[in-house]
Amino acid sequence: MFDIAVIGGGMAGASVASRCSENARVVLLESEDHPGYHSTGRSAAAFVASLSAENDVLRILTQTSRDFLCSPPEVFEVPSLLNQRGVLTLYNEDAYASLETTYSHLQHYGFDVSRVGQDFITGRIPMVREPYTSAALYESDAHDIDVHALHQGYLRLLKAHNGVVRTGAGVSNLRRINELWEIETATGSITARVIVNAAGAWADQLGAMAGCDPIGLNPLRRTAVLVDPPDNCDVADWPMVLVQDAGFYFKPEAGKIMVSPADEIPGPPCDAQPDELDIAIAVDYLQQALDLDVRAVSHSWAGLRSFVADRTPVVGFDPQVEGFFWMAGQGGHGIQTAPALADLAAALVLGESIPPYLSDAGFEGDAISPCRL
Repeated sequence: MFDIAVIGGGMAGASVASRCSENARVVLLESEDHPGYHSTGRSAAAFVASLSAENDVLRILTQTSRDFLCSPPEVFEVPSLLNQRGVLTLYNEDAYASLETTYSHLQHYGFDVSRVGQDFITGRIPMVREPYTSAALYESDAHDIDVHALHQGYLRLLKAHNGVVRTGAGVSNLRRINELWEIETATGSITARVIVNAAGAWADQLGAMAGCDPIGLNPLRRTAVLVDPPDNCDVADWPMVLVQDAGFYFKPEAGKIMVSPADEIPGPPCDAQPDELDIAIAVDYLQQALDLDVRAVSHSWAGLRSFVADRTPVVGFDPQVEGFFWMAGQGGHGIQTAPALADLAAALVLGESIPPYLSDAGFEGDAISPCRL
């Protein structure tokens, strides 16, 4: 018997399982052959400090995850999980008012943001086309995240604490008997005192299996495309680039250019695949912003980003079903907030106080509780 069964082996599940395993017997159940197959393995691998800055919860979780990502424990086997990239947000002439509003907004929250002009823009991205060469905002506090090292580090930490990982263990049934959960999986039956629902896009389905009311999770598909840069063009030092009016972004990725139309296509939980139209839109956006003739797409993929109505994570015990803990709805923030979210969720699961560093930052637990929905 286990104290805690974490269902879902992506970043959320691996991180909270590793933290809980320090003080409890934990099993991590993953339906696929290897953990992290879905959203975790398909993320943009970016830490952008100002992402969703207007959301107090996400801003605090991002800020308080930084120290861990900059200097993780030795078991993560890298000195830092972040590599400085920077982010450049391009504006056309019609959007200058928006630039000033965003600049004031980010300054209000204390972000390191600068107005930059043509020399800076073309110096960093020589291929930028008009009308995006005149004005931009630059933020230094944006980084590539080594998602694989982060995820694998959490799994190693879990195993170091004698936690158990079971793959190919899709859950088929849940029963609550005598204050224990009986969990039927493809690899056999498991008993646990608490279930942590880290099932990503499938979280509402798992909740229904346990008898919970839905939290209203909405899986949204996002597409990404890799294209080759021109010959003799080294893009390795380019910043991540957001194009404000069109709402898409691109960044260097393994010597190529990764571009996403930042699409949010609703659909059911699934093994998300890119749509040909969304691929074409991404390529067209990129060619509008860069002096680049894309002849072929090297690779494309899609992942699901899941949100509830207020686009804030759902973390806490279900208000009606005993022993069922939600950890869902991270949307596009699950990687860069993983360390703080894991600490928070583990504390709540184990009946401990919210970590002091979160309380000191002004974090309020009610803002993420499933009771708010």
